Amino acid sequence: MQIFLIHFLLWNFGVMLIYGLDKLCAIYSFRRVSEQALLACAFLMGSFGAVLGMALFHHKTAKQKFRFFVPLACVVNAVILGVLASVLL
Repeated sequence: MQIFLIHFLLWNFGVMLIYGLDKLCAIYSFRRVSEQALLACAFLMGSFGAVLGMALFHHKTAKQKFRFFVPLACVVNAVILGVLASVLL
């Protein structure tokens, strides 16, 4: 369980950095991370990092799609974590 938690935290930190990198690319008109990739990262157990990235970098907060799907991903991820915790503990 401990190794899973470490991987989970590192993945969410990475997702937060991806949101920050996309914001930086937007500022400097570089090639961007696609919205599909950002949302996929959120649904693939990275929703908490996505929320942090959105809040810290003020990125994608005005987009209705992100305001709906990222919290939904948080709920889905929380349910998955709850199931995993009950199985592994």
